[in-house]
Order: sequence, then C-alpha cells, then structure tokens
Amino acid sequence: MQPKGGVTFRFPPQSKTWWHIRRFMESPAPAACTIALTQAVTISQALVEMKVSKPDFPARALISRARPVVIGHRGCCAIAPENTLPSFKLGLDAGADLIELDYHLSKDGIPIVIHDATFDRTTDARKRWGKSRLRIGDRTADEIAALDAGSWFDARFAGVRVPRLAEALEFIQRGGGVPLIEHKSGRAETCVKLLRERGWINRVVVISFDWSYLREFHQLEPRQLLGALGPPTRIAGGRRSRVASRRLSVGWLDRLAETGAKILVWNRLVSEAAMERAHRRGLKVWVYTVNDPELAIRLAGRGADGIITNEVAAIRKAMSSMAGSRS
Repeated sequence: MQPKGGVTFRFPPQSKTWWHIRRFMESPAPAACTIALTQAVTISQALVEMKVSKPDFPARALISRARPVVIGHRGCCAIAPENTLPSFKLGLDAGADLIELDYHLSKDGIPIVIHDATFDRTTDARKRWGKSRLRIGDRTADEIAALDAGSWFDARFAGVRVPRLAEALEFIQRGGGVPLIEHKSGRAETCVKLLRERGWINRVVVISFDWSYLREFHQLEPRQLLGALGPPTRIAGGRRSRVASRRLSVGWLDRLAETGAKILVWNRLVSEAAMERAHRRGLKVWVYTVNDPELAIRLAGRGADGIITNEVAAIRKAMSSMAGSRS
C-alpha cells in the first residue's frame, strides 16, 4: 500500500487493525497525523519482528537462573539403569533441570548413549557375543540396539535398550528437559552435524574432559553453549594433560579460555575462591558428582551454579530451599 506522502507499509493485510489503518491513510488526514501514525506502525512492526525472530534457547535460559540448576547424572542412575530412557524419564519426574548423558561412536559412526568404552558393565554383550571387553566402536549401531541394557541393574528393567544419541535427545526434550551431552569419543563434527540437522543448537549443552574437542566444536559452531569438564584429559592444544592437581587453579582457567566454553564443570574440591575467580571471568560453575544434600547446599552457598547428582529428588529439594538466597 502506498499512502499519501510516499510512505510504504508492509503490514499484514489480514487483520481489522490493518483495515482501520488503511481507511485512515486514505482519508484526508493532516500530514502530521499521517507521519505520527507511520512512526507508530513502524515501531510496532519492528517489535513484532523482534518477538517473532527471537530464538528460543532453553539451554542459555537455564544458566541465567538464580537457583542452582539440578543435573541428573546419566538420568537418575540411583534408581534406574544409567543412560537409558527409563533413567532419563525418572530424572525428569524427580525435577532435574538437565539430564546428563554420555556418548561414544559405533563402528558405523553413529553416536550411541553409553558411558564406558566397553559394553561389559552395563549390557549383556559378553553373554550375547561370547566376548569380553569389546569396545563400542567394534560394533554397529544396529548390533548394539539388540543388547539388553537394563537387566544388570534390576530384572524390572529387562529388555531396556542402549539408545542412540538422537533418540535420547528427542526423548529428553519432549519430556520438558534440557540434555547435557558429555562427549566420550569421536570428532566434534559428528555432534555438530546432528545438532544442526535437528535444529538443536543451544537446546542442549555439550561438555567434555577433552578440551581439544571443545575448541574444535567451538570453531565449527561458535553459537553452541559448551562446558569444560575438569581437570581435563586433553588440553585445547591437543596434548594429553599431565594433571598435577585436581584443584581448580588460575592456570586451568587460562587454559579453559582457549576452548570457548562458558561453563566450568569441576569436582567437589573446587574452592569458594576458585569459583569467585571463574565468575569474574564470566563463567558458570557446575560441580560433580554430589549426592549429599548438605554438601550440595554448602557448595551452592560458596557460589556453585549447578549440581550434578545421582540423587535428583533430594538435591532438587535442597536447591529449591536456596532459591530466595540466590536471587
């Protein structure tokens, strides 16, 4: 529409609002009123476009919360077989903000949700295949899908399968949670490709003890929220880490800056002073693995922004009690 004065409107012509605007603009209105209305509509349109185009990033929204976030370690592995869909469901039901899971790559390059590099501890692979200490990368995703990943924990979970990463991420998000992906093996490009194809950038958080992997990931996809687990197994330059101390030092913080990570994920030895140094650098601090509510409260009181736990319900209750003191 081209009203008097040469101002062009690109407002959707389907509403009553548009009809009234059009009638006004076609009437002999004073020029000043026309200009004022033009400016008002332009501002309104800009606000609408901003609202529509603003991306929804639940992962980033989580880390801005005042209350320390509660992260279910491998789901809710105190009461269900780790890294399985039942464990993830129980973690969500217990109130976890994020569900942590681990992945390795299968022989055919598909990300598989499992913690160990071998099948023995959490599946019936030894019984089924007659071999022990087979590595995840020794079998295809279809072969792995035939394994029982539940009976080792309890007969009630017999027949539970090892999920693929894509399946697990979709399941957790459908349940209202945010996945926390811990890399165990494979190049960053595999995970980046999956997240891009599914539209999951910043709908998840990606963490690793391999800081070289994190740096590679950040270079490929700088938008994605990353967390650096420490002490690292490999530093950003690719060299294996010779860990002199499990405590968080200034040196580790300097090294972390090379990864692009915005979250520091450290063990329970992290001190209040170390957390303060991390916060001054704009980092969030999450602590693993904490199952005692009193310890969780002490760590949160020192500044921890998140707690990774096997005991989701107990830690969620403890963190909820602190919400007022952290606001």
